[in-house]
Amino acid sequence: MLQNLISMKNVIVLFTLLFACGTGIKAQISANILKIVNAQQLLAINFINNIRFPISSNTNSSTAKTTIGNNIETISGIQFKYAMMLDVEVETLSDPRLLRFIEEWYGTRYRMGGTTKKGVDCSAFSGTLLSSIYSFSLPRTAREQYKICERVKKDELLAGDLVFFNTRGGVSHVGVYLANNRFVHSSSSKGVVISNLDDNYYAKKFIGGGRINQ
Repeated sequence: MLQNLISMKNVIVLFTLLFACGTGIKAQISANILKIVNAQQLLAINFINNIRFPISSNTNSSTAKTTIGNNIETISGIQFKYAMMLDVEVETLSDPRLLRFIEEWYGTRYRMGGTTKKGVDCSAFSGTLLSSIYSFSLPRTAREQYKICERVKKDELLAGDLVFFNTRGGVSHVGVYLANNRFVHSSSSKGVVISNLDDNYYAKKFIGGGRINQ
């Protein structure tokens, strides 16, 4: 059934090699075209900030569709990238707006009191994300955000929920949950980054999850 189509195994190997060469570098490889030939059909993978799968004009489009999971026919590079970072199935990442937001802010340095891409603190980042993606209006500080949340158990967290930590006494740090125990936040040491709730540091500092109902 998958004859005449690009092998997912080849794609996974390709992405593994790319990330092995530097997972911390944004996918901004331009003018590199890697051609893979399968059963006389030519597919080109263009790496220009994201990854697309344009089909050769000689290819019969009716046969050039691969069903993966939930009938995904085209998968963007940013979905592949974050599926690998979160260690989840690519088809589970169904909100491209959230991924684009993270991509735009990823690596932004931490700055106490900062609210822009020149520097942002944890609560400003979580507030901006929830406002931009979910149209939620949050208070300014992590402590205030915690107060207005509905409490959520760790094993019941959903994408867009908040996760709170005690890093300096009380509720002093906040991030936004994504999937598979991963959350995105503005870390004081690394800036905007994705971390794992199961990492030793965050596991010890974790207070709980919160959900905004507006």
